[in-house]
Amino acid sequence: MAKLKILSAGAVKSGVAQLAQSFGRERGTEVEVEFTTAPEVRRRAGEAESVDVIIAPPIVMDELARSSKIFTDSRSLLGRSRIGVVVHKESNVYELPDVESFKRVLLSASSIVRNKASSGAYAAKLLQELCPATELGSRVVVVESGAAVMEYVAAHAPAAIGLAQISEIRVVLARGLPIRFAGPLPDAIQNVTSYEAAAASDSADVKSARELAAYMATPQAKAVFAATGID
Repeated sequence: MAKLKILSAGAVKSGVAQLAQSFGRERGTEVEVEFTTAPEVRRRAGEAESVDVIIAPPIVMDELARSSKIFTDSRSLLGRSRIGVVVHKESNVYELPDVESFKRVLLSASSIVRNKASSGAYAAKLLQELCPATELGSRVVVVESGAAVMEYVAAHAPAAIGLAQISEIRVVLARGLPIRFAGPLPDAIQNVTSYEAAAASDSADVKSARELAAYMATPQAKAVFAATGID
């Protein structure tokens, strides 16, 4: 059986996993998927790791296109993800209607958790803009991934809060951890991250890689992504 490999950013994990499985069934092809952070996708693809399809935010794809690591004419938009706030199940935070309410939550939190992915980089900048470092002090915790954000919040009741892609929050909520989705960041400070797919230029099966990248952006695929929190 033929085999293809996808290297993907983690925020689109649920939809990509479903679509890789359905593509494999339809084409009689085994599709392996590995999820990591966007910076790691950039690093690994840039080091000529053997993959067939790459999925990442446009800023990563632009860099890979400049170094000829992807076929630029195979790039396609999968969807967009927003950042949300996750709290412990015992938290008294239930909504975040505006920026001031979010700032109050930050200042009352026992810890504020972000990751090292693209959403985490935005969260770091946002925290600096909203609250002086002297006010947050050592309460900002940095972990590797979106899933690790939720795991940290689950283990630190009741006042830890986490910032992560809403699509990632949905995936972890399904695991039954003692956490809740408090809501998206208020519109005035929201960050929207797009995700694209492209065939890798060093694929051993360029035709199939192009077909798989295109499959991820079909109307049917977009419906799958929408159901997982990717607009």
